[in-house]
Amino acid sequence: MSPATRRAAASALPAKSRFAEVRAATLALAAPLTEADCQVQSMADASPVKWHLAHTTWFFETFVLEPREPGFKPFHPAYRVLFNSYYNGIGEQHPRPQRGLVTRPGLNEVLAYRAQVDARMAALLAAPQPPGLHERVMLGLHHEQQHQELILTDVKHLLSCNPLAPRYSDAPRPTTLAPAIAAGWLPFDGGLVEIGHRDAGFAFDNETPRHPHYLRPYALARKPVTQGDWAEFIADAGYRNPRWWLAAGWDVVRAQRIEAPMYWRDGRQFTLHGMEAIDPQAPVVHIGFHEADAYARWWSAQHPGQGPARLPTEFEWEHAALTHEADARAQANFVESRALQPRAARAVHAGPLQLFGDVWEWTSSSYSPYPGFTAWDGAVGEYNAKFMVDQYVLRGGSCATPASHLRASYRNFFPAATRWQFAGLRLARDQG
Repeated sequence: MSPATRRAAASALPAKSRFAEVRAATLALAAPLTEADCQVQSMADASPVKWHLAHTTWFFETFVLEPREPGFKPFHPAYRVLFNSYYNGIGEQHPRPQRGLVTRPGLNEVLAYRAQVDARMAALLAAPQPPGLHERVMLGLHHEQQHQELILTDVKHLLSCNPLAPRYSDAPRPTTLAPAIAAGWLPFDGGLVEIGHRDAGFAFDNETPRHPHYLRPYALARKPVTQGDWAEFIADAGYRNPRWWLAAGWDVVRAQRIEAPMYWRDGRQFTLHGMEAIDPQAPVVHIGFHEADAYARWWSAQHPGQGPARLPTEFEWEHAALTHEADARAQANFVESRALQPRAARAVHAGPLQLFGDVWEWTSSSYSPYPGFTAWDGAVGEYNAKFMVDQYVLRGGSCATPASHLRASYRNFFPAATRWQFAGLRLARDQG
């Protein structure tokens, strides 16, 4: 089943079946891990797997069951604070950097918490559904899919800290041999285009409202920047030459002594399958916005006859994705492929390759509200709106993203220095 077909089928599932499917997928991601693996927090930006398992359960208990379940009683009153992430409208939260210190409840109790809430949710979904229930359950499921990707990125960071470079899973992964594809540019006319969520399916509030946006003619690179491309940037002292860097980026590079993408070590890279060789044809991954921006400047200097390269705006990216969505999704490398690592592009169509899956693509767009944006009512309005400052938008999903979670209008966002996510880049330039 193709990613596009899988997404359409998932969106058509009744709420009860969809709920069971997504919740089971989360447990499957945790299954290869030991209890110790699920406990440790390797940095403040990451969370223990046990916390992800509990927080996604807390979301359903708090935002779905509490206002709708007859005779509601929480599994444990203390969990309201312990597993609240950032919802001030709900109340206090346990400090994020200290999540790894919460050894109790243990993993078994968290799994019991999930099982109890799942049973209560199944009963609720089996009864006649009050207005708004379906929409809130869909929000909870897409929220959980975000945490499924976070489980993988957080575990990857955790395991990378182990000098044994352990594998996340011993399960075999599919391999696809692909011949090298030459880089090239694809032109787009631009003009007045419609941006934002466009159909009746689920979308986060930050994808709305759909609105007109004017684009100048532009071109996108046919494929993302590869690991081989990045090796050339490193060899040309890209990380040591301030000429290519924004001031804030240069400060980060010097302060953190960055010399290569995160997880590159002596010509090899750490992956969820352990240490592997750099793949020159696969997209570069685990770079921050500053690195992506610096690479565009460096590339332009190496190709003076081709016009200055830059990062695309999120609006250019969405316009291109809508133009080629069916083809772009057909061979997308999402989490269902089990590769858990970007793969080399395959020439399966004439449009942009790897727009979906493999790596999130940094854009030059600051994360801000669309014209006419209105946040959701209540505490869930904190989901996206309060983060609309000091962050950049990424588009397209990654090798750790569930296929049914992605849309062309989907807006991911992180601070510029973020490197532990599966993020890369695609070049753009003005056209004509």
